[in-house]
Amino acid sequence: MSSVSDFENVVVSICPNLFSEYGDLPRIAESRKIYQSTPYPADRAILIHNESSHLYCFPLNIWFCCLQPASQGGATPIVDCRKAYRLINKKLQARLIEKKIMYVRNFIQGLDVSWQTFFQTTDKSMVEDYCRRADIDFEWGKQNNLTTRQVRPAIAIHPITNEPVVFNQIQLYHMAYLESEIKESLLSIFGEDRFPRNVYYGDGTPIEDSVLEEINQAYRESQTSFPWEKGDILMLDNMLAAHGRSPYVGKRQIRVAMGEMRYSKDILPSAV
Repeated sequence: MSSVSDFENVVVSICPNLFSEYGDLPRIAESRKIYQSTPYPADRAILIHNESSHLYCFPLNIWFCCLQPASQGGATPIVDCRKAYRLINKKLQARLIEKKIMYVRNFIQGLDVSWQTFFQTTDKSMVEDYCRRADIDFEWGKQNNLTTRQVRPAIAIHPITNEPVVFNQIQLYHMAYLESEIKESLLSIFGEDRFPRNVYYGDGTPIEDSVLEEINQAYRESQTSFPWEKGDILMLDNMLAAHGRSPYVGKRQIRVAMGEMRYSKDILPSAV
């Protein structure tokens, strides 16, 4: 696989209706349906997550294509979300199912992705309409900033296999996973209430450090790693497999496509 168009042709043959409205990833100029990988510093890992699990609508399938592997590092860690669920103790399983989790995001001008980019509009009324449809609480602040709060599952039921899985972005959102120097700097500037991203239980109470560590341990014990070679295509079921990115050296080009869109309300477990 040597080009974006080749990759898109392969994926479209599997999934004709690719998702083309995701605001967190930059699109490739040649296609509205193919994205660049997350723009994140090469020397830092992207932590484990299920793509778009913090949104009301998410892809069941996600494809990655390697146009150029890194000269060193850059593998994709993959977590078996069924195994990770089984490794979490039953009391915590029940708590996560009952409480769910709340993602809080402060869109601050000049920091991270702007709300205009994420929602793909400069019209505040369109943002508000989207938030109401997606069951997102929103609040406009000073200097054209925006705060959103959305309760989503931490544990989910796969719509095809009916298996319980860990399904969230706790590692990407929780401030505990930031380097201490960066975390302290952001806290000193914004405070916890206006921290760019954070995650709580669904009722707004803090997630305990012991819970974070148990989830981390389950991920570690359920993880493998995919080393990239040029032309590779990797397809993941986004609920059965969470993914991340290892640090790397050199130029790395990974392209992303998403499809088979589902809604978070349809995957909520009713009981352990």
